[in-house]
Amino acid sequence: IRLENAPVPFLKASAFLGGAAAFAVLAALAARGFPQVWQAAKTAALGGLKIAGYASAAALAGVLVFALWYFCRHFLKKILGSKRSAAAFLVLCAMYFCAIFADFLAPYEASTQNLSAPYHPPTKIFFENWRLRAQIYEIADSSISQYSPVEGKSFGVKFFVKKDGAKLFGIIPINRALFGADSAEKDARIYLLGSDASGRDVFSRLMYGAQVSLSIGFVGIAATMVLGFLIGGLSGYFGGTFDFFAMRLVEFLMAIPGLYLLLALRSALAPHFGSSQMYFMIVIILSLLGWAGSARVIRGMSLSLAKRQFVQAAEGMGQSPLKIIVKHFLPNVMGFLVVSATLSIPGYILGEAALSFLGLGIQEPEASWGLMLSQAQSDVKILMLGFWWMLLPGAAIFLTVLCFNIVGERLSDRDAE
Repeated sequence: IRLENAPVPFLKASAFLGGAAAFAVLAALAARGFPQVWQAAKTAALGGLKIAGYASAAALAGVLVFALWYFCRHFLKKILGSKRSAAAFLVLCAMYFCAIFADFLAPYEASTQNLSAPYHPPTKIFFENWRLRAQIYEIADSSISQYSPVEGKSFGVKFFVKKDGAKLFGIIPINRALFGADSAEKDARIYLLGSDASGRDVFSRLMYGAQVSLSIGFVGIAATMVLGFLIGGLSGYFGGTFDFFAMRLVEFLMAIPGLYLLLALRSALAPHFGSSQMYFMIVIILSLLGWAGSARVIRGMSLSLAKRQFVQAAEGMGQSPLKIIVKHFLPNVMGFLVVSATLSIPGYILGEAALSFLGLGIQEPEASWGLMLSQAQSDVKILMLGFWWMLLPGAAIFLTVLCFNIVGERLSDRDAE
């Protein structure tokens, strides 16, 4: 006996869409005739959106935790079985460790300036009398930001120094940094990787920039996988008209050049969001652009799964379509989702870097690797005078993308096997 799939509830969907359209018309009329009522409704709607945002963030965090558990259980041993993928995985772990503990590892805040030390070279660290010390420099030529070490002058390197506002995991206040300058001079600083045009420590900005550039891939891919799984799974399960419209939407999104659509959405939404909200805006934009490909693949897998006996048995027992998709489809496509996510995360990192590089992404005073690269290319001095440390964000992006691709290649090979 072959049990047919449940019909799509078009009547309920039409009623929902009609009600939403009527609500939009009434809201537009209220905005014209009753501005006070409209303002109150707008405030209530913004409060509801804020609550929905927190709920969505909690749901995405749950998805990430589940994906991490599934990854460690099924794929970690396969990655460590190859020296190349194991090395790439350890590099990624080190990078994410630095991003998580950036407040503790970075000696200074990302926006802390020292205008008296623009383009300061990396500080020389050496041992003297069984203690770490940092070399003191003076400006030899301010026009080209040339520094020379002061002979016989240095200051000590102190560990676990006081740093106001430092938090562990971004939540627990510790007010401490791993290291800092042990000097009475106010402007004494340790520039492990030099400074930028405003005298900000490049090492500290790399640590704080990693929080944005590395996390945006995980958060974005979590939203993308959820959208792709639900739409692709429902499309493959229902088939027919629902499948037709869903796949036409997928093909429409895939036909639009991603970079141009990304720039258009960002430019259109820019006036409505501040710098602190831009992170979530970029995540939403990248997620809206990235779910189409995974939805198309999952739809093909769902078409096959819908004919399996255990799915037909669940239908015969009266289980809802959403429960069937989550309970029976998800375990069978989870391997593909994890491998696809690993290969897609570099695209999100590069997308954020491209937006920030073009001045449409993360804005000051926040830090991201793309923003740091944008600031580096704006000054001719950097290439002409060899300020190589300003290009380190590009090296970090390259290394991250390379390691993700190595790990993803290993997972895809093993998954095929």
